[in-house]
Amino acid sequence: MSRAMVVAVGLLLVGAVSRGRAQDTIPPVEGGVRLGITYTPGMRPGMLVLGGPRTALLDSVRAMLTRDLDFSDQFEVITLPEGDGLIIGLSSMSERAATESPGEVFVNYPLYAALGADYSVGVLMAPDSSELRVNLYDVRGETLRLETRVSVVDVGDPGFRMAVHRAADAVVRGATGIPGIAATRIAFIQGKRLFTVDADGAAATPISASDANAFSPAWDRSGRRLVFTELQSGLGQLVLYDAQSGRRQVVPPSQSNLNFAAGFSPDGRLLAFSRSGEDGTDIYTYNLAQDCCLQRLTVGRFSDNLSPTFSPDGRRIAFVSTRAGLPQIYVMSVDGTGQELYAPFDYGVTGSSNAPEWSPDGTQVAFHRDVAGSPQVFLMDARSRDVRQLTSAGRNEDPTWAPDGRHLAFISNRTGSRQVWIIDTDTGRIRQLTSVGGARLPAWSPPIPDSRNP
Repeated sequence: MSRAMVVAVGLLLVGAVSRGRAQDTIPPVEGGVRLGITYTPGMRPGMLVLGGPRTALLDSVRAMLTRDLDFSDQFEVITLPEGDGLIIGLSSMSERAATESPGEVFVNYPLYAALGADYSVGVLMAPDSSELRVNLYDVRGETLRLETRVSVVDVGDPGFRMAVHRAADAVVRGATGIPGIAATRIAFIQGKRLFTVDADGAAATPISASDANAFSPAWDRSGRRLVFTELQSGLGQLVLYDAQSGRRQVVPPSQSNLNFAAGFSPDGRLLAFSRSGEDGTDIYTYNLAQDCCLQRLTVGRFSDNLSPTFSPDGRRIAFVSTRAGLPQIYVMSVDGTGQELYAPFDYGVTGSSNAPEWSPDGTQVAFHRDVAGSPQVFLMDARSRDVRQLTSAGRNEDPTWAPDGRHLAFISNRTGSRQVWIIDTDTGRIRQLTSVGGARLPAWSPPIPDSRNP
C-alpha cells in the first residue's frame, strides 16, 4: 500500500479503542467525548486518541488513557468508531522512506488537524517489548511534544495501572502545563471499612481491618500516609497507615477518649484532630515529627469543635464549631489564637455548615451546608468570603479537593444510594465514581508517588 493510500484510509480509520477487547473493565464515559468524523472544535483543545496495533495490552492502555484524559476535563477528547486500522500514517516497511526508522510512525499532522485535533496521543510497544511508549504530538506545531515510557508488566497489577495513570498525567501536563489527576486515589468509608479507589473508579482496595469501625480518613501531602479513626469498645484511636508498606501505627495520645477527624499539616509534622469528652469536643494538635507535645487549641465549654483542616501555607486551621448554636465554619491560627467566624451565615436562616476543606492553592474553601433540610456543596472565596452553591440535586456532602484544585469528590444520594461523585467546578460536569451504596467521608489524595522512586 502506498503512503497516499495509507493517508486516504486514515480518513476512515483512526483505530479507536475497542472496549470489547480491552481487559480494563470500566469503559470510557462517553459524556464529553466526541465520537465520529466531523467535529466542531470547542473552547478546550482537541485531543485525538490514536489507534494502533490491536493487542489486549495495548487496547487496555488506550482505554485507560482515553478515560483519564476525558476525566481531566482539559480536552475535547476525539475518538472514532471502532475499527482494526493501524495508527494513521503507519506505512509498511517495504514502502518506508530511507530516512525513516523501522517501527517508527509517519505522523499525519494535516489529517489530525482536519479532525479537529490540537494534540494527539498514541501508544506503541517498544521494539524489545519491555515497555510501552506513550507519545504526545503537538498537531498545530507538528512536533513530538512528549514521550513517556511505561514498563510492561501484568495489566492487572495495581502498579501497572498507576504507571499508566502517571503517563496520562504527563500528557495532560505536557499539553496544558497543568498537572493531571489520574495518578491519585480517593479514600472513603464503605460500611465499617476504609477503602481506596483509583480516580477512574477502578481498583477499589480495603485498607482497614474488618472487625473495627473506620471513619474520617485524610491523606498527607506526600500521598504516602493516611490517617483514620478506628472505633472499638467506645474509644476512637487514630491510626497512621503507610500506603506503600501497609504498616500501621497508633498515634499515642489517641489511645483514650474518642479521637477523630484528623488532618495533617502541609509539612506532615503536625496532626490536628477532634477529641470528645464529657464537657464537649475540642481540637488538639500533636507533633508527629517529635512524637510529643499534645496541645489543646479550643475550649468547648459544652460546645463541639470539629473537622480541623490546615490551610496550604500551614498558618491557619478552618474548623466547625457549635458555639453559636448550629455548626458553622470558623478559622484560627495554628496555635489556636484569633478564632473567628469564617463562612458568613444569617442567624436563624442559614442552615448548619460542616466539613470544610481548603483548596490546594488556598484560594477557596469547600464545605456542605443545609439548604431546606438537605445538605449541598458550597464554595467560599477565601479572601472575599463570598459563598456560592455548587450542587442542588439530592443530598450532597463532605467535599474533598483533587490536587488540581479544580475537581471535588463528594457524597451524593442523587441516584437513590450514597455514592462517591466527582464534579468539575469549572464546567459543572458530574460523574459517579463508586457503584456500591453506603459510601461516606471521601478524601482525595495528592499524586501517588512511584514506589520505585522513594
